[in-house]
Amino acid sequence: MTALTLSTSSAATLRADAVVIGVAKGPKGLVVAPGADAVDQAFDGKLAAVVETLGASGGEGEVTKLPAPAGLKAPVVLAVGLGDLPAEGDGFEEEALRRAAGVAARALAGSKKAAFALPVEDAESAAAIGEGAVLGAYAFTTYRGAKDDKAAKSAPLAEAAILGGKPRDKAFKAAVERAAAVAGEVNRARDLVNIPSNDLNPKTFAAQAQAAGKEFGLKVEVLDEKALAKGAFGGLLGVGQGSANPPRLVRIAYTHPKAAKTLALVGKGITYDSGGISLKPAGHNETMKCDMAGAAAVFGAVVAVAKLGLEVNVTGWLALAENMPSGNATRPGDVLKMYSGRTVEVLNTDAEGRLVLADALTRASEENPDAIVDVATLTGAMVLALGDRTFGVMANDDAFRTALYEIAEEVGEQAWPMPLPAELRKTMDSPVADMANMGVRNGGGLIAGLFLQEFVGDGITWAHLDIAGPAFHESAPYGYTPKGGTGSSVRTLVRLAERTAAGDLG
Repeated sequence: MTALTLSTSSAATLRADAVVIGVAKGPKGLVVAPGADAVDQAFDGKLAAVVETLGASGGEGEVTKLPAPAGLKAPVVLAVGLGDLPAEGDGFEEEALRRAAGVAARALAGSKKAAFALPVEDAESAAAIGEGAVLGAYAFTTYRGAKDDKAAKSAPLAEAAILGGKPRDKAFKAAVERAAAVAGEVNRARDLVNIPSNDLNPKTFAAQAQAAGKEFGLKVEVLDEKALAKGAFGGLLGVGQGSANPPRLVRIAYTHPKAAKTLALVGKGITYDSGGISLKPAGHNETMKCDMAGAAAVFGAVVAVAKLGLEVNVTGWLALAENMPSGNATRPGDVLKMYSGRTVEVLNTDAEGRLVLADALTRASEENPDAIVDVATLTGAMVLALGDRTFGVMANDDAFRTALYEIAEEVGEQAWPMPLPAELRKTMDSPVADMANMGVRNGGGLIAGLFLQEFVGDGITWAHLDIAGPAFHESAPYGYTPKGGTGSSVRTLVRLAERTAAGDLG
């Protein structure tokens, strides 16, 4: 992972492979952002004109590389676009800095060290730059066999030195350390999502949680197929019974002796989703290794909370299964008896995520946490509603839903509050069971949320994040977002834990 350092050195004197500066769209053309004064001086005050001559406008995400003039220790200057220049008296938003740093870090793949001379007004802006650099530098290289010059040139940036920071200032140091911890766990979630399903199945995923438990002092319990059968976890068993890789339910818990609140995080972990007997068509199954992104986010968030030592108890529940068709698979029309004791008629075996989550939500509710948040790549309907970059937020408490939406926006994750219309619940009525796992087609994402709500314990505040859109990015990278697994919602969950520890929620 990219190392983060704070430096008081000038951009002109720090030895690095490149110095990163910001440029923005001003009312009369491109302007150089604060932080790059020493670089501009080396260009005799003509840096903006040079960069503009090379075709840059200062637009968000633009990258312009140019050779450094005499007077700079770094041989390359990389100008990255920050977007529109803020109004007079305002600074650049943290998300703009985060995205710019991510673009620059990715452009500097293969470099050992880069100096980031972007606008630093306070500890939070330094942290945003650091977080963006670590996230933008990310590369998944586990399955690349070649160890040649090409591989070296695509290796992640080794070190990002943030200029304008204060290494001895406690606030700056803590902010950058937090950025490194959180971004590292986002990258852990990304790795898990990117691992192919022939290597990541419920058993091996559980083993990763056990290894992290030993490393970070977390209590990890794993229920295998025998324990799940003994406990009557019908949802998990019903989804997993068609696969040669049996399901698991993992409990991974962080506790703090001074904690006053407890959060439960529940993640959907379908390590491969073929759709089961309701088989997905070609064109819809090639990326289904990503259907465990919710469990990956929960896992990463719990570890991040442990790294930060937050005064809150956080328990993660990873509902792990593989949804495959076989002679043993659950069929459309079958009835499952869930862990809660309720029965569910399975009308569509490709609506399996809600079945494993239902068991995990019931089990999490037994511990009576102050709040439960589940995270899942749950419905294509949510992607149709909100697009590829925004996750939906549903809850049984309007204030909690609003808080989660605001937290997501605060940390730079696009989200949108969604309703749970009561009139849709009756469309899941079944003539043979307590309910069905499907309702009417329209509003499918909301129906999935209503289904999950049925399995949350009475009086427990609950929210559901449907990350089906942003969990796996299939197009070209942008900002600090790579192609493939994105680690969606990890930062939101960590900030929720921080706010809970501070007493800001409930």
